[in-house]
Amino acid sequence: MAFACPRCHTLLDEIDLVTICCSQDRLAFHKVDGIWRFLLPERVEYYSRFIRDYETIRRSEGRGSADPEYYRTLPYHSTSDWRIRAASFNAFIDKVLRPIEKGRSVANILDLGAGNSWLSNRLASRGHDLVAVDLTVNDFDGLGCYRFYESTFLSVQAEFDHLPFADRSADIVLYNASLHYSADYEKTLSESLRLLDAGGKVVILDSPVYRDPSSGLNMVREREEQFVRQYGFPSDNLKSENFLTYKRMIDLGSKLGIIWRHIRPYYGFHWLTRPWLARILGRREPAEFGLWVGSKANVHG
Repeated sequence: MAFACPRCHTLLDEIDLVTICCSQDRLAFHKVDGIWRFLLPERVEYYSRFIRDYETIRRSEGRGSADPEYYRTLPYHSTSDWRIRAASFNAFIDKVLRPIEKGRSVANILDLGAGNSWLSNRLASRGHDLVAVDLTVNDFDGLGCYRFYESTFLSVQAEFDHLPFADRSADIVLYNASLHYSADYEKTLSESLRLLDAGGKVVILDSPVYRDPSSGLNMVREREEQFVRQYGFPSDNLKSENFLTYKRMIDLGSKLGIIWRHIRPYYGFHWLTRPWLARILGRREPAEFGLWVGSKANVHG
């Protein structure tokens, strides 16, 4: 995938192995510790507090390991959140990727919100060209974890609304449990559509979905209260939409010309009973997850 300026989308000129420049905006971008840094200068400070708070929370949750095998076996860990991720990943492979692989041997895939890059590792090991994109570059839960993997992929620090890639350069743009961090879904998805080649897919993986938006708002309030108790801050310094609703997805599809297919993986019997238990106990609607697979409405196949 060709690098382009995240501001003006002009193709970038290579100065040396670790420096590329935009002739239009006179911006230089560098590869540092194996990771290309593409945050625009005015956005570095904007994201600094979010990254600091996010890493504090992830460390407190016990994320990461000194053992490379911890990363190489993801998402197949026994904790409940990873069981959900594993089921969603399996559904993505079976329902989305394998049909694409029947028609082509290699796909250009953007893993947006890559975190420790477990998904990039898995897909690169299948022979695809992967770019792992995230804001965090640490080596316990961020892009720096690329060192733990045997497969090869590109690591890029960038934001969703200003991606440093050429138009029509991706076959799959995949939001890896990350679209809900966007402040404006319409703007973020428009950027992904710019990157999609003919017949490409945009995939939203493991973002929380509700039928009633009030349930999502209650979830956000509960999370912020919990974070204040545990960490002393609400983790709201980066304004995000935080969740999806079915109506929101329909509206986005209509506005942006996206035809959605919704896939619900099987997460187990207990997961199926959660909505009924919530109603019986008078609790808010629990989040759903799963996959949304989008194609441009004017493209067949």
